[in-house]
Amino acid sequence: MLKKGLFQKPQNRLEDFTKAPVKGGGRRQPEIPDNMFVSCPSCREMLLSKDVNENGRVCIKCGHHFRINVRDRIAALLDAGSFEELWGDLTSENPISFPGYEKKLEDSKRASGENEAVICGTGCIGGFSTAVFFMNGDFMMGSMGTVVGEKITLLFEYATAKGLPVIGYTVSGGARMQEGILSLMQMAKTSGAVMRHSQAGGLYIVVLTDPTTGGVTASFATEGDIVLAEPGALIGFAGPRVIEQTIRQKLPAGFQRAEFLLEKGFVDAIVSRKDQRSYLSKLLELHSKEVLI
Repeated sequence: MLKKGLFQKPQNRLEDFTKAPVKGGGRRQPEIPDNMFVSCPSCREMLLSKDVNENGRVCIKCGHHFRINVRDRIAALLDAGSFEELWGDLTSENPISFPGYEKKLEDSKRASGENEAVICGTGCIGGFSTAVFFMNGDFMMGSMGTVVGEKITLLFEYATAKGLPVIGYTVSGGARMQEGILSLMQMAKTSGAVMRHSQAGGLYIVVLTDPTTGGVTASFATEGDIVLAEPGALIGFAGPRVIEQTIRQKLPAGFQRAEFLLEKGFVDAIVSRKDQRSYLSKLLELHSKEVLI
């Protein structure tokens, strides 16, 4: 937490280290790392990044949920050492020869350290086995292209064959425009896989995080047997500004936020990040056919 007066003007020269001479002449400038502090967009408090990270990327003042790295989320949710990734080598191509798409893919791989906008696999939560997918907002804002749709479809088919529940975390800007109609086709493809999993008696729990929008919202993101959301998450098909411009009306306060959608019955519960592991473990226990010893 920041201390009052941390950046106050020194009272005398002994306190003012900027007046200390440095090699080559001139005066020393204070060295503060760029990533040392973070500003909360909700309460506007300046926070130490260390405090926010240790609190699961949640504001220690108001509880605002910052976006979190996908690998950090996996580590926080699943039992230690239980995660086994599937189809991690699948990567996108440029099926419609969209200009500059190859470079954008390479830039996204380099920036995120991942091959695609979703990570799929199996793991355990509280000792209960489950298939899992985690969308990756650092890779082209979690947009859904053919590989994202393929990996999620494969995961549901795998879970159906193995008799596993599926837990999914969504974050997405929608369908990937660089793949045109092929990206939109993933809505039907993934929805079909979800339906077959459900018909086989499989459980599907989805956690909607900020933001979950576009074609992802209109398909597998909202087709769970149990739909959860993180506090304050933006959830919808079109964004609020697009809707306001279309209908020429002012939308209600908090429209498309998780709390608003909970009131309307769109989500079943809002679960804070620090409680998600225990909450999901209890749900798996209630629906599980496994007997833990």
